[in-house]
Amino acid sequence: MTIRLGVVMDLIGSIQYQKDSTLAMLWEAEARGWEIYYFEQANLFLRDGVPYGDARRMRVFRDPQRWFEWQAEKHLALAELDVILMRKDPPFNETYIYTTYILEQAERLGVTVVNRPQALRDANEKLYTTYFPDCTPPTLVTQSIEKLHTFWQEQGDVVCKPLNSMGGTSVFRVREGEVNANVIFETLTQGETNYIMAQRFIPEIKQGDKRILLINGEAVPHALARVPQGRDWRGNLAVGAKGVVQPLSERDRFICAQVGPMLRERGLYFVGLDIIGDYLTEINVTSPTCIREIDAGTGLNIAGMLLDAII
Repeated sequence: MTIRLGVVMDLIGSIQYQKDSTLAMLWEAEARGWEIYYFEQANLFLRDGVPYGDARRMRVFRDPQRWFEWQAEKHLALAELDVILMRKDPPFNETYIYTTYILEQAERLGVTVVNRPQALRDANEKLYTTYFPDCTPPTLVTQSIEKLHTFWQEQGDVVCKPLNSMGGTSVFRVREGEVNANVIFETLTQGETNYIMAQRFIPEIKQGDKRILLINGEAVPHALARVPQGRDWRGNLAVGAKGVVQPLSERDRFICAQVGPMLRERGLYFVGLDIIGDYLTEINVTSPTCIREIDAGTGLNIAGMLLDAII
């Protein structure tokens, strides 16, 4: 029986062909003869409690000039699909949340949704690390500027970030003696009205922010260390960090063993851990990346491993 795969994602014509992990998943589905149906968030809707989508049947190709082709448009009950990949990038806003409710109705009707909609709502990519205090650096989540000042004075060098961003956006390092600390705290908390996260700065960022992919709770054996370049201390590919593929360390495997069972239990099939030095800093569940880079450096087929785990 032919598998019918739906994918909810950003505009496919705007992706980075050389790096996009969703495209790797779609290539693997195409190679297996699966039917692929493309949706943007606005294409999904509910009618009398039944989830539908205005789908476009699609084929994908390994061609940097023409990596996709539309075939036919179809008004589709989501229950007609076998699997839906929810691959919309943050921001994690109200529209994203409402999309998960529609996908949850499809799941209720027997469709496998990757990742599980309720888990996408529950597992904030920054806050979820607090379930694993033995794996994380000293961490504070607060709206209070006074508490941020106290934490900064205790730690001496901290990183502050919003709870709903990605790719290093609006991430600030506050070193000892930073004269703009109050401005940074005011800006990030929007005048003490928004929660933010502060963590002790980890000097091992110089060796890279490691992205480790887990499939159904099991770690892929190699990571991508994103090594900061030039004057930017952030280990994010989006801001110019260099990717270096490397095997997992003993500490990496320990952290994965702590986190993996909870991911599997909650239906988080595909997750990206961020580890700096010996510390877990983020658990990425919305649209984890780095498949292409790790595949290229190891000869693995991570998308194939994922589809094997789903079906």
